[in-house]
Amino acid sequence: MRLSKSMKNLSWSLCAVGCLQAGAWAADVPKEPAKAVSGSAERHLANIRQLTVGRQNAEAYFSFDGTKLIFQSTNKWAKDSSVSVRKPAEAGLGCYQMYVMDVEGKQVQLVSTGEGSTTCGYFYPGDRRILYSSTHAAGPECPPKPKRDGAYRWALDDYDLYAVDLDGRNLQRLTSTPGYDAEATISPDGKTIVWTSVKDGDLDLYAMNLDGTGIRRLTDDVGYDGGAFFSPDSRRIVYRGAHPTDPAEVTRYQELLAQRLVEPGQLEIYVMNADGSGKKQVTANNASTFSPFFHPDGKRIIFSSNVETRGEGGRPSFHLYLVNDDGTGLERLTVEGKFNSFPMFSPDGKRLVWVSDRHAKEPGEFNVFLADWVP
Repeated sequence: MRLSKSMKNLSWSLCAVGCLQAGAWAADVPKEPAKAVSGSAERHLANIRQLTVGRQNAEAYFSFDGTKLIFQSTNKWAKDSSVSVRKPAEAGLGCYQMYVMDVEGKQVQLVSTGEGSTTCGYFYPGDRRILYSSTHAAGPECPPKPKRDGAYRWALDDYDLYAVDLDGRNLQRLTSTPGYDAEATISPDGKTIVWTSVKDGDLDLYAMNLDGTGIRRLTDDVGYDGGAFFSPDSRRIVYRGAHPTDPAEVTRYQELLAQRLVEPGQLEIYVMNADGSGKKQVTANNASTFSPFFHPDGKRIIFSSNVETRGEGGRPSFHLYLVNDDGTGLERLTVEGKFNSFPMFSPDGKRLVWVSDRHAKEPGEFNVFLADWVP
């Protein structure tokens, strides 16, 4: 899988194939404003508020009742839930741990073990347990960062899926196969987990029951499939994929996979039925297009992409876009900052949460933002 020029110039990194990783990329971010397409002056976002401050905060996802957010952070807060999100400890973390905060950004609590690296958290139905991925079973330290060799790479560390109560009790390990198991989300009807695994030798999507039983494979194309979310009615799944077809690219992909690495220079958005049937490609923009999520109407998809800056020199900008599920009607949603991603609509469809570097005071800072959604 060959990298585009823009991706080779990109030095921020996404941990766990789509989960934001600690590390500065913004040391020489271009100071010119992002280019806006017609009608895209963030008109769908009102009352924008910043919920976190400092370091790297990523992948904030709503609870089923819409009152809380689970997110990963390199900030180090105390376990006491009375500690404000805006007052992290002076010393940060070397890799992500998992936290829960209220949607006002006033209180935060640690919900992971504090060991290893965590990623991709999600609430269980009832909002009393959470699901996340962690490397702590492989060791208490942060996993080593991959050798870049001048390329843009993600490390496929030895993550497994865990479920735990909000107070950290009753930890349950859901996967135990060697290698990468991460990027898990739960269907709105509260019945199914979908996640990405290398358990059968490739990076594919799988589904299972909430207790880890009934595992079934959903994708089998050569290449990466991940970052999956269900539609509001739980009947469809949207995800990102990269499927090399040239024999040389396939060989290169498999060689890197054997080294527990992937070079996702180009990603497109796909949809399929919840049972893995009816796969359809939504985008074809030859860019890095990822973090898709269904619009509340179930017919459109919000996602992040560098589609407008992929051919430019320097560092590409990533912004949020909205598109119909047949690939038509592309609309740009954000113009502020150089990185906007990981969008999720609240269960009632009235708010949008996402991660951005807008208003960052330090290089490599990413924060969680919440806005009212204007149709």
